[in-house]
Amino acid sequence: CAFLSNISFAQDNKTDSIKVFGNCGMCKATIEKSLKKKDGVLSKNWNKETKMLIVTYDPAKTSIQKIGEVVAEAGYDNEYASSTDEAYNKLHSCCHYDRPIKDK
Repeated sequence: CAFLSNISFAQDNKTDSIKVFGNCGMCKATIEKSLKKKDGVLSKNWNKETKMLIVTYDPAKTSIQKIGEVVAEAGYDNEYASSTDEAYNKLHSCCHYDRPIKDK
């Protein structure tokens, strides 16, 4: 019985949604491209209208917190991590979204 639960656990991928700020199709491409299969992300889809990223991942390799940090490194603030000003400023001008107010 324990053996069977170990097998099913290995296949228990997780799907979560995360609010990610952005504007356009270029944002979608950058956000989705930042998340790699080798890092445990199996599928990703960011919706520019809802600002929601739906992501399926292997919890043995990554977490929703880590996914948020990777997206922030690409320049996009989200509910788990804030981008640095440097990363945000590297985005194309059409991708400069209204940033949420950060706690200092």
